Amino acid sequence: MTPGSYEAAVEAASGGGVVAAVEPGSAAARAGVHAGDVVVWVDGEAVRDVIDWQWLTTEPRFEVGLADVLGDRSVIVDRAWDEPIGVAFASTLFDGVRECDNACSFCFVSQLPAGLRPSLYVRDDDFRLSFLSGTFVTLTNLTDEDLVRIREQRLSPLHVSLHAVDPEVRRRLVCPTVDDVALERFDQLVAARIDLHVQVVLVPGVNDREVLERTLAWLAERTTVRSVGVVPLGFTAHQARFARSFGGEGDAAVVLDQLAPWRARMTAERGVRWVHAADELFLAAGRELPRDEEYDDFPQYENGIGLLRAFTDEWDEALAGLRAAGGLPGAGAPTCTLVTGSLFAPVLESLVERGGPALSACRVLAVENRFFGGNVSVTGLLTGTDIAEAVRRDAGTGPYLVPGIVLNDDDLTLDGVAGGDLAALTGKDVRVVPYDAAGLVQAIADISGAGAP
Repeated sequence: MTPGSYEAAVEAASGGGVVAAVEPGSAAARAGVHAGDVVVWVDGEAVRDVIDWQWLTTEPRFEVGLADVLGDRSVIVDRAWDEPIGVAFASTLFDGVRECDNACSFCFVSQLPAGLRPSLYVRDDDFRLSFLSGTFVTLTNLTDEDLVRIREQRLSPLHVSLHAVDPEVRRRLVCPTVDDVALERFDQLVAARIDLHVQVVLVPGVNDREVLERTLAWLAERTTVRSVGVVPLGFTAHQARFARSFGGEGDAAVVLDQLAPWRARMTAERGVRWVHAADELFLAAGRELPRDEEYDDFPQYENGIGLLRAFTDEWDEALAGLRAAGGLPGAGAPTCTLVTGSLFAPVLESLVERGGPALSACRVLAVENRFFGGNVSVTGLLTGTDIAEAVRRDAGTGPYLVPGIVLNDDDLTLDGVAGGDLAALTGKDVRVVPYDAAGLVQAIADISGAGAP
């Protein structure tokens, strides 16, 4: 590297990426890369995140600039074309998460109570996370340099929270603290042939009905918009702006009826349903979920759309598989209680009933979310406090099966309760089990002593 370029690369990469582990015998290990090293550049180009790392290390031979407590050095990595490099990083983004510049009136993070883990208050709005993990971004903080990078590295698809295209409605909803150039940026991404999956958070009386119709029409004109997810406003009791969403049967039915013609039109024009309604809208309206094939390979799955259909189908398949293998409990099996959120409880009860005698010993405990309040009812947002209180007050018998979706990677609920402490807090047999359908069915079978062959 030229004199001074190392310092420039360090500054551009904000310190570089910390190597968490190196696979023994790998190309990186042979080159002399060690856990604890900081990757600053590759072939003189600053490395800002794992995307840059993957982009810059496609050749079989490249130079890596490293820093550690002893100083700066560089190594040459040589590998076969099909050989993994062997480096794992401590974080995905090396220069920090880009946060949101907006003050969205419906922002869920702004509705959280005080005293939670600091990470829960981070309002990320980073296009790199949108590409890597499907998080939705507003595009209001996207720069010209970002656009160049997205085009060059083909960061597609991206996931965009749009909500509305009417300028006045956007000001009311998004409340940007900078110039709102999101629609302009959106069209620049379309021109660059970047695939886009769009989210519309529907707020009663603000961006529904006619406003939603105009938004869908605007999006339908843009061919790289691959899917649109329409989800109802979620609100907690820790705010004063909202008191209702689309939880009523009539309100939810209106939304579903409005989307139906669009789904028919786009099926005829593009061969996909294109716009998908949130699962909770079907539950609220008392309507059957769409069939598996009507979800277009589930492009909005990370947005919570299609989760119930996938769970239901997997449940039936798991039951059929265990039944055929003789691995389901029989008559007289021990009682177990399935703990879940109030939204999913009726669905789970119906699935248990469909299991027939094999699941007759199972019961469902619906836990109300008192911690967040409002209309928060999904299982993944249950806290340890609410789970423990519900189990403690329940008159049933255990074991109580708590889905692992309520825990993070550190085994903690949103309010900091360890999963392993739930039994002690309740004085009952509480077990954390997989939250996928196959895992839950297997956990029930294991309790009975039948298990799987």
